[in-house]
Amino acid sequence: MTPECVLTLSCPDRPGIVAAVASYLAGAECNIVESQQFDDRRTGRFFMRVHVEGLGAGMSTDSLRDGFAPVATEFAMDWHIWDAAAPYRTLLMVSKFGHCLNDILYRWKAGGLNMEIPAIVSNHPDMEPLARSYGIPYHHIPVTAATKPQAEAALLRLVDDLDVHLVVLARYMQVLSDPLAARMSGRIINIHHSFLPSFKGAKPYHQAFARGVKLVGATAHFVTADLDEGPIIEQDVIRVDHRMSAEQIVQAGEEVESRVLVRALRWHCDSRVFLAGDRTVVFS
Repeated sequence: MTPECVLTLSCPDRPGIVAAVASYLAGAECNIVESQQFDDRRTGRFFMRVHVEGLGAGMSTDSLRDGFAPVATEFAMDWHIWDAAAPYRTLLMVSKFGHCLNDILYRWKAGGLNMEIPAIVSNHPDMEPLARSYGIPYHHIPVTAATKPQAEAALLRLVDDLDVHLVVLARYMQVLSDPLAARMSGRIINIHHSFLPSFKGAKPYHQAFARGVKLVGATAHFVTADLDEGPIIEQDVIRVDHRMSAEQIVQAGEEVESRVLVRALRWHCDSRVFLAGDRTVVFS
């Protein structure tokens, strides 16, 4: 099988970046099969993703990295070169609502998500049968106000012990502490309804139903210390109307949440999502 790699980079914008990258890859006998770039004029920063196939004789992903390092240094790049087939090790977290988890597991099992799932973590036991049906270890870590520090310490031990690249809050209904969010910056994705800030707290879809909303939406974003205000990866909406019951609006909301989270997760696991300060660049 022909080896394939993905190069991702960001750096201060200046002339010659694309030429230098293309020249190096050509010299390494790599064939560029996809290339995307974005010049963020707001910040003066340049972003690029290049998918290549084929390596020169005697070349490996490691040697490709070693050879690219001088180019990266010249342009002050933040960069990675990944084996395109290497899966992200992704830890899933859930509470009692299983629609997002179920959708992720189905698509992962069908080969639609480039990831491994070493564990599922929950503050409730409800989703253990679902995890068991997929053969994935399930860790029940209860959380109360008194035990939150110990629960988060247990979570971080799992992240380290299982070599986790990414954590996905698939309707995990606990607020992560500021220190945890800071330590895992850029490595936790959350999903929530897009009624914020109008309908906070319990049963937001029922609150929205009572107000006669016409749109139901969802937002997938990176977790930061600012609750539900991290850099947005993906959003979507679906129309609803007065003929729908509260339960039908809940169902519509769950469907759009699942759809948005899977898209964000797929792009992230394909190395298509870049953090750009308070925003993201997504080469979808």
